Amino acid sequence: MTAKDSPAVSRAWTLERFGRVYARLALGAAFLSAVASRFGVWKGDIGLGRFEGFIRYTGEVNAFMPASTIPFLAWAATIAETTLGVLLVLGLWRRQVALGAAVLLALFGTAMALSLGPKEPLDYSVFSASAGALLLALYRDGHT
Repeated sequence: MTAKDSPAVSRAWTLERFGRVYARLALGAAFLSAVASRFGVWKGDIGLGRFEGFIRYTGEVNAFMPASTIPFLAWAATIAETTLGVLLVLGLWRRQVALGAAVLLALFGTAMALSLGPKEPLDYSVFSASAGALLLALYRDGHT
């Protein structure tokens, strides 16, 4: 019996694989939930309810940008989040998509910190999600 065949290694591999799948699905679902919220799919107090509210929020988060760029940024974020969310859930191009998610979240967190202060991205775990996506992107084995 080799070290790879031992129960401890097998269990670790199982937990490692579970962790990668869990991170990928959690990130993908979070992106898709955010997009669903801005189009009114979620009811109640969750999210911004309508895309107009999301455009206003995009302006708040990107207060340092010219007002004329805000609708473009809102649509670009929506397209990026939808694309990344679907690809993460499906598990396609895992490393590249996870890296894209890490970069998008880091940009979002930085914009939040610049415009709203450091508490906002920390309270919403934006940098934590970005770090998780980066760790997912750095994993070399393409099985999960």
